[in-house]
Amino acid sequence: MPTPALHHTHHTVAIAAPPRVVYDLVADTSGWPHTFSPTVHVEKLDGDDHTELLRIWAFANGEVRDWTSRRELDPVALRVAFRQEVSSPPVLAMGGEWLIGDAGDGTTLVEFRHDFSVENDDPAHVDWVTAAIDRNTGAELDALRAAAELGARRADLVFSFEDSVTVRGSLAEVYDFVYRADLWDQRLPHVARLAFSEDTAGVQTIDMDTRSADGSVHTTKSVRVCFPGESIVYKQTTVPPIMSAHTGRWRFTETGDGVEATSRHTVVLRPEKVTEVLGPEVTLASARQKVRAALGTNSLATLKLAKQNVEASRV
Repeated sequence: MPTPALHHTHHTVAIAAPPRVVYDLVADTSGWPHTFSPTVHVEKLDGDDHTELLRIWAFANGEVRDWTSRRELDPVALRVAFRQEVSSPPVLAMGGEWLIGDAGDGTTLVEFRHDFSVENDDPAHVDWVTAAIDRNTGAELDALRAAAELGARRADLVFSFEDSVTVRGSLAEVYDFVYRADLWDQRLPHVARLAFSEDTAGVQTIDMDTRSADGSVHTTKSVRVCFPGESIVYKQTTVPPIMSAHTGRWRFTETGDGVEATSRHTVVLRPEKVTEVLGPEVTLASARQKVRAALGTNSLATLKLAKQNVEASRV
């Protein structure tokens, strides 16, 4: 059988930020879901500071795909190489590298290279994969530039928080209440409208309108990746105007008192929208408090209803 043809792509971007800042954003995959729009979730399966095995869920031409990649990190040369160990059809093999260099005058040049082969050398598959790489790479490089060029301001715009409740019940019962998002418009008073699908087992899409405490209604769209009996991670693909990103995780842990159910949020604020949405007197600090209160109120309400529902069924 002939060796499949190897195809190559090459993308570049100039960023007005130090190379180390750019490298750190590429190296730290825990930040990818709220930095890069195509990335839904990344799980680190194994590794250390120099080599790591990752499972990645991301959009490819509008579809959520997942694959497993091994990365080699060189913090001295500012290079990150990757090679997929388990690919998603029609990809047979894929690898590449991030090359980050000092272009002078405070500018960093980033090169992002891919090589890939496809099933049966099908030209349609080549076109599909090339289009997915071009779309995702363009979005990723734009996001990388935006995040790096924020500099120290980014620390004030990105924040995380969590709330927990303890439920006297089984882990399976508590997990199932949150997993069954298709019932949220019946179970959760703050959900005004819901469209739900799960075309691939464990990967859900949710389009819903939610009511805030002040009575306002916000439309959000999300994709969720479910790990039965453990956690559910999500990424909002349509967010309120004040945010550029919102990701989170529902986590379930057995304790001596039952199950600790935790909702964790990570938010990236859009600084140019803070005063426009919340008023001219609002600071970044008060904006964080308002967003934390709005998101926390709804997710905590969900957890309290899960507690009520599960514990009532055991009486």
